[in-house]
Amino acid sequence: MGRSLARPSARAAAAIDAVALVAFVVVGVIQHDEGLAMSGIVRTGAPLLAAWFAVALVVGAYRRPGWLTLALTWVIAVPIGLVVRSAIRGGPWGRGLLIFGSVAMAFTLAFLFGGRVGLLVASLVRRAREARVEPV
Repeated sequence: MGRSLARPSARAAAAIDAVALVAFVVVGVIQHDEGLAMSGIVRTGAPLLAAWFAVALVVGAYRRPGWLTLALTWVIAVPIGLVVRSAIRGGPWGRGLLIFGSVAMAFTLAFLFGGRVGLLVASLVRRAREARVEPV
């Protein structure tokens, strides 16, 4: 039996998660009028991506990619990444970090979920095309 429709390949899941998180960072940098300076994107994105893939390794997010491992990685990695980002950038701290963290949690989830749904749709389209091709 083939791979579950809800379970993408590990490589595809890791790639789409990275793209989703980088997109979140780029949108955030633009929204906060920091321009698209690579240094701002790296200072903001590197802690998030490092935390993401470290936690993903520990929880097995790409050994068995799925919605549960995505959620578990998200709930652990994003707060860690945000705290490390604040340490590197000098804030926000206290109430500001809680507000920033709440917004970041919501939007990272939206970006990650959107990426995984896009991956699922692409997989369904590919399978539908493969099913229509008759063997020679």
